[in-house]
Amino acid sequence: MSSSNSSANGRLFVDRIPVPSNPDAEGAPEFRSFHELDVAHHLELWGDLDRCSTLAEAVLFWQGNDYEERHVFLARLDGVVVGRGTLTLPLSENTTTAGVDVMVDSAYRRRGFGSKILAVLEEQARERDRVSFDAFCSEPIRLLVPGAGLLEAKSGTGGVPLDTASTAFALHHGYSLEQVETNSTRPLPVEEELLRELEEQATTRAAGYSVIGWKDRCPDDLVDMFARLKSVMSTEVPIAGLGWEGEEWDANRVRLEESTWLAGGVAFTAAVARHDATGELAAYTVLTHREATPGMVYQEDTLVAPGHRGHRLGMLVKIANLRRVQKLWPAATSVMTWNANENRHMLAINIALGFKPSGFDGEWQKRLE
Repeated sequence: MSSSNSSANGRLFVDRIPVPSNPDAEGAPEFRSFHELDVAHHLELWGDLDRCSTLAEAVLFWQGNDYEERHVFLARLDGVVVGRGTLTLPLSENTTTAGVDVMVDSAYRRRGFGSKILAVLEEQARERDRVSFDAFCSEPIRLLVPGAGLLEAKSGTGGVPLDTASTAFALHHGYSLEQVETNSTRPLPVEEELLRELEEQATTRAAGYSVIGWKDRCPDDLVDMFARLKSVMSTEVPIAGLGWEGEEWDANRVRLEESTWLAGGVAFTAAVARHDATGELAAYTVLTHREATPGMVYQEDTLVAPGHRGHRLGMLVKIANLRRVQKLWPAATSVMTWNANENRHMLAINIALGFKPSGFDGEWQKRLE
């Protein structure tokens, strides 16, 4: 698939490119150009690669899977790579939605190239009967200047700066801001005195529960229960007005996520709270780590299932995992997490653990019907 536009700027081609089977396979040079734009963007915006996937991760992710089809695009101006786009198409749930993302090299911005890339992505999505387009933009906390104008989320809590290029681009193309997430970071290691104090406070409310965990693979006897928790996570996480359907997780989907992480150089550790009387898994949290960025640990999902809330289980599982980090990945110096602004309970846990805001994500949506 290719689309082209001619202008005084030259001739721009937007082409879908193949995702190689590995970083050294046939077609990899194009994909490396695609990935290098992502690397340059993160270095320009954040000054580091803490939030950027590695090349190996990117190859595996953009190959897609049985649950989501994924496509990548390069924009070339007279043969020179000037931008990229991505299109994700859910296949099991949310089959009327599409995820879109546009990135233009800093030297080629404000020339309409981003709009042309987005037009290609939206056209492809419409051809697949998608009527709702989702996008998100991550930016540093320094852009949230006190007293500056904010665009408030349409259905969630919080807002994004009105004067950023990303906000102007999204509004110009008919997207509405539905939700804002806070990106928070905490130095490692966490002081044991703080962990003990918080653990003692939580334990008084958690009688009848035990905290257990694993690294890199969920035990076979727990994987079905863990999959059920993952399904609950997809419906219980705040989504403001985005209207996403819940995901159906089973053991096969859990194993696919695990194998993809490991193949991409991602190690992980999970901590879960188990209800002693029933053996049911009541809460979980997951941390991931990449050897390519050894200083950073990512806080993935955290959930306490309905019916088990009010026992401080979210705090207990997070404490267990943070302790494990210091043994598993001693080179780690920070842990990073994301929370919807309206998720006050989980934000309070993170604040108590010493997390401080470092960035924000705007979650945008455009509906055709």
